Amino acid sequence: MAKMFRAFFFKSLFFFWYRFLFRQLKSLIGLRRNILSTQFKYQKFSSLLHQHHRSSELGDHTLVFDVENALLKSSSLFPYFMLVAFEAGGLIRAIVLVLLYPVACAADIIGQELGLKMMVMICFFGIKVDNFRVGRSVLPKFLLEDVGKEMFDVLKRSSGKKVGVTNMPRIMVESFLREYLEIDVVVGRELKVFCGYFVGLMELKKSALHALEQVQEGKGCSDMIGITRFNKVVDHQLFSHCKEVYAVSEAEKRSWQRLSKDKYPKPLIFHDGRLALRPTLFDSIAILMWLPYALILSIIRISLALSLPYNFSTPLLVFTGIHLTTSKIPKMPPNNNNKNTGTGTLYVCNHRTLLDPLYISFTLQRNLIAVTYSLSRMSEILAPIKTVRLTRNRDQDANMMKHLLAQGDLVVCPEGTTCREPYLLRFSPLFSEMCDDIAPVAVNSHVTMFHGTTAGGLKCLDPVFFLMNPSPVYTIDLLQHVQRSQCADVTGTTEKEHRARFKVANHVQSQIGSALGFECTKLTRKDKYLILAGNEGVVMNRECGKS
Repeated sequence: MAKMFRAFFFKSLFFFWYRFLFRQLKSLIGLRRNILSTQFKYQKFSSLLHQHHRSSELGDHTLVFDVENALLKSSSLFPYFMLVAFEAGGLIRAIVLVLLYPVACAADIIGQELGLKMMVMICFFGIKVDNFRVGRSVLPKFLLEDVGKEMFDVLKRSSGKKVGVTNMPRIMVESFLREYLEIDVVVGRELKVFCGYFVGLMELKKSALHALEQVQEGKGCSDMIGITRFNKVVDHQLFSHCKEVYAVSEAEKRSWQRLSKDKYPKPLIFHDGRLALRPTLFDSIAILMWLPYALILSIIRISLALSLPYNFSTPLLVFTGIHLTTSKIPKMPPNNNNKNTGTGTLYVCNHRTLLDPLYISFTLQRNLIAVTYSLSRMSEILAPIKTVRLTRNRDQDANMMKHLLAQGDLVVCPEGTTCREPYLLRFSPLFSEMCDDIAPVAVNSHVTMFHGTTAGGLKCLDPVFFLMNPSPVYTIDLLQHVQRSQCADVTGTTEKEHRARFKVANHVQSQIGSALGFECTKLTRKDKYLILAGNEGVVMNRECGKS
């Protein structure tokens, strides 16, 4: 009886694995035949790349390209899903993704996109649709930094319609492709939604006919040229309709150069998110391992800044890893007007983080009064220097600043919000009315792991995240003072005074921009928050406000 049962068991096991392997082998043979049936259409990507003198090859043809396997230099999707998990889902979701990623890689071997489906489920399950802004505010920066220059040159040469095909959820890449690379059509996967929340499942792939209808809408030539990888066809039915298909090899992608920032079709001025580095698998593990020590280090640094005078706290903070670079304090010109009016010095700086006034205080080794817009109640209470929140009412803010300036030296950030990239936002001219002598200060900062600013997160955690970096760098450059009366004619009619205010503000902005090598813009705080957070940047009146 035991022998019969053992024979039946092994026989059943044999037939099970035979049928399973046979089906897998059959599907592979079928895929191989499909690929071989269209192999005559495939050409080497290098032949398209070196056809500079034959730009008519592309002409007004519709160009269909594979985002993951042809546009981006790296084929790994983990960093982008890690950004979604960490920025939109939180720390716990990011840890789960890192732990289950090896399982997802193993599932990809079986096929049927199991690994991709696992990552989508981990990252998107339970996320509110209306609150998801990572695809527009966070991912474009990292995707742009991974664009291959060679592929971008091909896209630039094409005058026809450009179609990006991706296996990722469309919501992750659409803003990047449409707004920054000027791609006309994005063919991606849709996410299922229930009661306003993502359920972590993707809709079925669009049929080739549906995709063709979407591609052929509007102007452009109906003939399509495809660019993909030979063994990584995203939508074989769609690429099978192409007149020509160029295949990119992995060796070619490794030799590509990344697209430099000066080549971006649209400059990347605003972006959000806490992570400052590209979260590859090993970098993500390093970040998660560093977090407990980073939190302790941040508490130590905050305690030193709050409890000790500048003479003692500054060297101790440097010992903990903070790098502070300062310029030689320029000789101040005679300030007879300020002396006669009994006011302090007005320091005007660009805005990099909430700690700008504090680092200027460390540089000058004396207490200052800071006024700012983006200020939570907790930050206002814990600040080691006096910090006052502006109301956005021009008359009230002007009276408040004059009152504070009569009490001592004042620091103001006329941009009204932070900017991470080498750009300066428009300076509000309110500070130019305060006094005749203005001290411009050029401020710059550098981080390696976490950004100390946010547009959609908790503002009260900005200093904590900045101080969680292993070696944050701050550069303070004290510039020559500006005399308002020498920049513009501040006497006369109301219209002349109005023009003089803007002239002084623009002069100070250009002086700081020249010192830092930053580009001056006319963008405002409102522009930033409408792009990144979908609001006008109003801080809620709560202990840990959002903006």
